[in-house]
Parts: sequence; structure tokens; C-alpha cells
Amino acid sequence: MGDYLHSFMKVPGISGITLIIAICCGFLTPFDLSAVNIALPTIAREFCLDAIELSWVSSAYLLASAAFLVPFGRIGDIFGRKKILTGGIALFTLASMGMMFSSSSLVLISFRLVQGIGASMIFGTAVAILTSVTDPSRRGQALGIYTTSVYLGLSAGPFIGGFLTDGFGWRSIFLINVPIGILILALILFYLKGEWADAAGEWFDIKGAILYGASLTAVMIGFSEIPHITGFIAIGLGITLFALFIWLEHREAYPLIRVSMFRTNRVFACSNVAALINYGSTFAITFFLSLYLQYIRGFDPQEAGFILVTQPVVQAFFSSYAGSLSDWIEPAKISSLGMGIIAMGLVSLSFLSPDTSMMQLTIILAVLGFGFALFSSPNTNAIMSSVEKRYYGIASGTLGTMRLLGQMLSMGIAMMIIAIVVGKVDITPDMSDELMSAMNIGFVAFSIMCLIGIFFSMVRGNVRSE
Repeated sequence: MGDYLHSFMKVPGISGITLIIAICCGFLTPFDLSAVNIALPTIAREFCLDAIELSWVSSAYLLASAAFLVPFGRIGDIFGRKKILTGGIALFTLASMGMMFSSSSLVLISFRLVQGIGASMIFGTAVAILTSVTDPSRRGQALGIYTTSVYLGLSAGPFIGGFLTDGFGWRSIFLINVPIGILILALILFYLKGEWADAAGEWFDIKGAILYGASLTAVMIGFSEIPHITGFIAIGLGITLFALFIWLEHREAYPLIRVSMFRTNRVFACSNVAALINYGSTFAITFFLSLYLQYIRGFDPQEAGFILVTQPVVQAFFSSYAGSLSDWIEPAKISSLGMGIIAMGLVSLSFLSPDTSMMQLTIILAVLGFGFALFSSPNTNAIMSSVEKRYYGIASGTLGTMRLLGQMLSMGIAMMIIAIVVGKVDITPDMSDELMSAMNIGFVAFSIMCLIGIFFSMVRGNVRSE
């Protein structure tokens, strides 16, 4: 392992210690998210959660991450990204310790909210710092390595999470976060030099931050309440607040989100929309398949995790290659191909049934993993290469927001479909037909979304001359 890390320190044009810190950050948060997904049925049994309450264990984390990511990205630009990254790691680690002692679903979901806030501070700064210290000719390679660490976290999550849940209970999952968090803190405090406050002296848009967070919260609550009228009212309120937020951002001297970048920079705009749609159409796959494997097929958490690990392992293997390739070939071409492959995988999942062979499911997951690898690193490279250095924090925060908004949207759609088809009832094997129908409907909807995303990926334009 030491030789492996030492080789990272010698990558030309890339700051070794910054890359190592980014790798650790990239691993930590997706590991937690994917490990928790595999433990959801076990958590549901302990706290007697219905289908909608169970989805909030994941959705609360995503909502807090999405609501605070852009504000903390902007605060990092003004006051120093290292400060925000340090605070985020500390908060995430403390929340993980608290979750080990959760005595009720309310306490658990509350700590997930706090954990999500810490994650937002990490998301909004780690990639921005890495981009700031990396030579532009090596940016795709560095982002590819970072993306590989994200997928390694996703890979390890289901497998290790299933093993820990089976052997030591679901609370042991959060114990893993603590030593990793302490290691990252030590690396930052002792080795990371600099603050990277490229927007020092500018104002922070407090009104925008409040409107932005309130709009996302209203929409997510609305998804969980559909088909009741309160759900439609909440979604309508959230959309109204978001429209007001966009209107005010146009008039702010120092906006939270630089809306003009979406209007004047086609590569930036289309790449972010493609990311939003990609994550919106794919994140709930693991959530649905975790329920499918454990409730419908009768696998235990460890067995389910072993099957689900296929997708992120393939992602991790190919991501660094795809990132490096995007330094030489136009990123739009690579990421569009990736999204097309993802669409094929989603269409295949829409035919999933209780009789589907595990070999067939494994092949579909491998295809999805390959598509994700081709899309993510090149798309990130396109976004970060399309803006000036002083906007790296905003670009990184915006990309992270698209990812989290997409993940939140994906879970929101899953929650809505489950609420309509299954209802607010405990999930049991007797509900397998309804749960299977909800999954099939969800995968059809996600397939359509992904096909729309291919269009935005293809029309973004080029970041370099051919």
C-alpha cells in the first residue's frame, strides 16, 4: 500500500498529498451511502419502519448534502476551502459516531441530516482543491483517479456493509467512518498547505442560501406525500421558491450560483444537466435492487452486497482510464457513449422479475458500471475545463449539486412510485408483487430519463480544439 501511495506522489503535474486526501474523501462518503443501502431492510426491522420512512434514511442524507453543498462551496471560495473541508470531515466523523448509538428512527434520521451537512462541506471543496493544484494537461487523469476512489467506496460499501450487518449489526457500518475520518483530518492538518480562497472579500448570499435550501426541502417532502394533496402543494411550493431563487440570483452582485454561467457557457450548462439526469436516472438502482434481493429473492445482506458490488467494481476499474482518455479525446464523445450504455442497462432492468437469473443480473450490473465509468470522469473533466480558475469552487459545487440533486430526484421518484404502488405499509415478503411492480415502473421511467440525458451530453460542444 505504501508503494501504491508513493507512486501517486510522483504523478507529474499532480500534487501527491492533495490527490491522496481527495482519494480518501472520495472513498468515505460513497462508502457510507452504499453500505447503508444494503442495511436498510435490517434497519427497517429494528425500528419497524414503513416503506416511506425507510427511504428517508437515505433521502435525509441526500437532502442535507444537496441543500448545503452550494452554500459551503461558496463559503469555501470566500474564506478558504481547506477550512471548510476540515470542518466537513470533522462533522461527518462525529455524526457517524452518534449514529452508532441511535435509539430511534428519529435520532437516526437526524444524525443522517447532520452527516449530510458534513458531506456537503467535503463535496464542495475536495474536487475544487484538487483541480486548483493540478496542471490542466493532467486534470482528466487526476479526476479519473479521484472518480476511481469514489467507485471503490461504492464497491466496498455493499460488500463490507453486508458483512458487517450480518456479523456485527448495522451500527458497525458507521464505526468504519471514524478511523478514515481521523486519517483524513491528520493529513489535512499536517500536510495540506494553502487555503485557496479565490473569492476572498466577496459577500455571501444568505437570502439565496435560505431560499435554495427551503425549495429542495419542500420538493423532497412533497415526493414522500404524493398522492395526497399535501404532496402536490409541497412540490408546487418548492418549485415556486426555486424560481424565486433563480430570479434573485440574476440580480445579486455575488450570487450563490452564477446563473449566467448556464446561459453563456454551453459546455458547462449541458454537462451539468447531463450529470443531473444521469444521477437522477441511476441512483435509486441500488436502493431498488437491495430491496429486490433481500425481500423478493430472500438473500441475506452479505449475499446481496456481493451481487451489487459488480457495478461499482467495474466502474472503479475503468474510471481512471476514461479520465485519462478524456485528456486526449473530446469528453462529450466519451460521456455520451457512456450514457448510451447506461440506458441499455436500465432498459434491461425494466424486465427484471422474481425469476431473473443472478448471472443475467450480474451482467446487467457490469454493463451499467462500464457506462458509468465512461460518463463520470470525462463529464467532470468537461465541466472543470470549461471555466476559469477563479470559478473552480463554484464549478465543483455546482457539479456536486447536480449529482446530489440527481440522487435526491432519483430517490424522490422511487419514493413517489412506492407511495402510489405499495403505500405507507411495512415491506414484507407478502408485498413482493407490489414491490416488483414499483421497481419495473421505476426502471422504465429512469430509462426514459437517461435517453433524454444523451441529448444534452451530445449537444454540449467541445472544450478543446479538434
